[in-house]
This record gives sequence, structure tokens and C-alpha cells, in this order.
Amino acid sequence: MFSNAGITGPLSSILEFNLSEFDNTMAVNVRGSAATIKHAARVMVERKIRGSIICMASIAGSIAGSGGHDYVTSKHGLIGLVRSTCSELGAYGIRVNSISPSAIATPSACRGLNMEVSEVEAMVNDSANLKGIALKTTHVAEAALFLASDESAYISGHNLVVDGGFSVINSLVPSITQ
Repeated sequence: MFSNAGITGPLSSILEFNLSEFDNTMAVNVRGSAATIKHAARVMVERKIRGSIICMASIAGSIAGSGGHDYVTSKHGLIGLVRSTCSELGAYGIRVNSISPSAIATPSACRGLNMEVSEVEAMVNDSANLKGIALKTTHVAEAALFLASDESAYISGHNLVVDGGFSVINSLVPSITQ
């Protein structure tokens, strides 16, 4: 089962933070995923299906400042939910993992950032250390296929980051190859 629903929420200062918008982002991104995991797991346990539940997280779940406060908080919560539920569902042979991509130039992301596809791709590529390739939805789909496959049969509670090295480098420090 692959849970891919989510919203970004507004970008706003904590000084102007709207708690109703925060509640909405948490409801969709965390509560929605919790409901999805619950209902998928119930069916899988009842039918004795060993398998994989995968949730779409984000690098915002690991890196502060990579989105609005509500979005970052919700993705941190989602990664915690994945890790927490894997501890229970492993007893049934059910693996629970998440995928955390950096920004992808989807129509929704482009609207949210008020940028064109090429601008989003350039921004993401400039911030990653893996040069010459733009993150595409197919890269995330391939990561999901891997986590759903038998090749990952012993991986659970993992947050697979798909970000071209962004989350592990400081792009302000020149690399030794520059």
C-alpha cells in the first residue's frame, strides 16, 4: 500500500501562524496517513498478508526550514508514525517505510512556489550535490517499487531519502572537487 496524499500548507512566520491551517495540514498529512496505515494493516493482518506499507514523507521531515512550519512539523510526525507503526506491524510480517524526496517540479509544487518547472528543477539541482540530473517523479516511483519489492524484504522503519545528497551536504561549503 502506498500512501501519497498530502498538502504543503502556507508559508508563514510563526508570529503570524494560523492554528486552523496548522490543524488542517496535520489532519491531512499525519492523521490521513494514520488512518490509511490503520485500515491497510487491518486488512493485511486479517488476511495474513505479509507486505509493505509506504508513506510519502519529505526531506522537510528531517530538515528544518525546508517548508512552512506546519508542513515541516507534519512530515516529522509522519516519519515518527512510520517508525512507530513498524514496531507493531513487524510482528505480522508487514513492513512500514517512508520516502522523503526533495522538491519535485510537479504542478502542485510549481503553483505553491510560484515558479515554472525549469525554475524548480534548477533550484533543486543547485541545492543537491548530485549534479546533471533533476529529480523526477519516476525516481520516487522507483524508490517506492524498491520498498515494495522482495529485494527490500528486511527493510522496515526506514525513511528512504531521495534528494541527490541535499540533506547530507552543506551546499555553502565548496566540495573538494571545486
